[in-house]
Formats: sequence, C-alpha cells, structure tokens
Amino acid sequence: MNKPPIFINNYTLCNALGSTKAEILENLENNRCLLQLETQISTDTTYVGKIPLSLPELPAEFSEYYCRNNQVVLWCLQQLENDITKFIEKYGRDRIAVVMGTSTAGIDLGEQAIKSAHADLSYHYRCQELGSISGFVARYLGLNAPHFTISTACSSSARVFISAQRLLQSGLVDAVLVGGVDTLCHLTLNGFNSLASLSEQLTRPFADNRAGINIGEAGAMFLLSREESDIVLAGVGESSDAHHISAPEPNGAGAERAMRDALHNANLSINEIGYLNLHGTATPLNDSMESLAVNRVFGQIPCSSTKHLTGHTLGAAGATELAISCLLLEHYSTTTKPLLPRQTDENKQNYYDHNLPEIGVIFTPTYLEKPVIMSNSFAFGGNNSTLIIKKRGG
Repeated sequence: MNKPPIFINNYTLCNALGSTKAEILENLENNRCLLQLETQISTDTTYVGKIPLSLPELPAEFSEYYCRNNQVVLWCLQQLENDITKFIEKYGRDRIAVVMGTSTAGIDLGEQAIKSAHADLSYHYRCQELGSISGFVARYLGLNAPHFTISTACSSSARVFISAQRLLQSGLVDAVLVGGVDTLCHLTLNGFNSLASLSEQLTRPFADNRAGINIGEAGAMFLLSREESDIVLAGVGESSDAHHISAPEPNGAGAERAMRDALHNANLSINEIGYLNLHGTATPLNDSMESLAVNRVFGQIPCSSTKHLTGHTLGAAGATELAISCLLLEHYSTTTKPLLPRQTDENKQNYYDHNLPEIGVIFTPTYLEKPVIMSNSFAFGGNNSTLIIKKRGG
C-alpha cells in the first residue's frame, strides 16, 4: 500500500546567518561568514556563531521552562503563529504532535545556577530536562497529542523528521511541529575542546588543513502534514553503526547506509539529486569517512557543508540545514535557480584535501539544477540520518 506523502507546510529558522529568510539567503549566496571570535573556554579564543536576535521573554506562567533554548523556540513559534492557529482550528489540539531535537536543553541556565554564590530562585531543574523543549511547545500551544524530544547529539533534529513521518503515515496525528534548537554553553564548548575537536581558526570543511569545528547556536521549526504544499519530505534514511562513542566508523559504512535508505524511501535514483548538504564538520575523521561514503553512493555530486557559515549547531544542525535546503527549493523555479552554498572563495587547488576522493565539493558559483536536495547529519555513537526534500512535481 502506498503511504501518503508528507509536506512541509511552513518553516522558520535563525542562526548566525540571520533571522529572516531573505537575510539568510543573501548571506548564503555571498558566502558571508558571520562567526565571531570570542573567549569562551577558559582563556582560549574560538569562533562561535551567535543568533543575532533579541529573544522574547517567556510568559510568567512558563517560568519553570525558562532557558535560552526555549526563548529561541518561542521566537520560532511566533514566526509560525498564523499557520499553527489554522492547523489547530482545522485538526484540533489532540491531533497535532510535537517532536523536537536538542543536545543541551537548558544546561546553560544550570551552569549559571552552579556558579552563583547564592541560590538562584529563578532556576528550575525542569529547564535542564531534554523533554522541556517539546514540553514547553505542547503546553504553550495547549496541544494534547504525543510530544517528545530526541537527543542523539548532532543528528537529533534530523531524526525528528523520521519520527514525524511515521506519526503522520500511521495516521496517529494530522500534523506535527518539528524542529531543533541548541544555544551556546560552556558544556559543549569545553567538551569539544577536551576532544581536541574545537578549532581556534575559522572552520574549513574538507580542507587539507582542517582542524575541527566552530560551534554555533540556532533554532529551526517546521509544520508538517499530509496537506499539500510546495515542498515534500520525500525520503528519510537512518543507521546506527555504534562504532565508537565519539569517532565515526572510518569507512563511512553507516553514513552510506543512511543515504541509500533515504534514496530507497524516496524512490529516487542518484541522478535525481540536485544538491547534497554535507554534514561536513571539518574534523579530520568526519570529512574523511563522509567523502568515502558519498563517493561510493554518488561518485561526484554538487555538494558542500554550511557549517563554515553557521558554525556546527549540534542538536539543531539537522533542522537548520534542512531549513537552508528548503530555502533553496523555495527560490527554485523554471526561470529562477538559486546559488548553492559553496565551500570557500579560495582556489580549490589550494584548499581541498586531495587525499580524499573527489566528490564534487562546490568552490565556484553554482546553481541548483534539479529541485531535489539531500541533507546528511551524522552523530556520536554512529547515529546517522539522511533526509531528502523536493519541490512538489519535481
């Protein structure tokens, strides 16, 4: 039996590139890096990606959910308010689920409370619970359908789409609010620094001198349903290779499986994919294994990472990069084609690590020729997710 297609009815995003779709698209097309150099870990400096927004305060009745992550979530909800209201009126509060992805929840507020010399009476332990993100959304909107948070490190908010697909195709709900959010905190900055994965320089995915990640904060949220819209969640794939707690399987077997499963789920061939958004963290191990996996699946395909522009947004990365992919599809038509994110303005010969297989990494202005995009998210523990979206009719 054919399962009903899932559509992305609306979406919003904010990250270091900006807080409006127009601003983010302009910065993407101009390859404009807005990461900032700051002292975030002990006395060392590193580049971070900050959300350029004055975030809304949570209403007093939601004080137990107060944290920067939920402030970002509230901002996202405000951007989607009209569509959410229409869906509540159409389907009812019992038929709209919430699935969110995060890796930090409200740990930043916990850090502040621990450092305080006196008890901080505004701090509530609930904000640190991973479920506080989805719980806040459900309670704020008065939704009674299933709501839960997924936390699989850097693939967290890619996996929310896989859960949403199952919820919708099973008929358990009529719509799902999905998204991802992570904000800057010392836990992740110091954690990645202790793993020797944090770069003191601007991150350089797939470069011969790549030295690790820059961390960024971001939020992205989507409204999904079976109701027809311009962008289709065409396919999903996932795998769990469990090779190592933090290092990826070196040959990219799990990454390859996730990509092939997504193609199968979407009933698409490799020749139908117009662009591949790479996970591309700029760590030596990730870029090596991902290039091997991509080469086996596609050979060469127009591809790039956007983490040199947003920073690695951790639990928000999957949703952030799918939102960027939606932005590209939104501006695709038979007469207009958007510029794809490119890796650098440097000469490829002086940048790319030629010990890696050639996979088609974009270095010069290149346009989206086919309205079908794949996006990879790979995480600690071998939690691999791949998503495919396409323009309806594409």
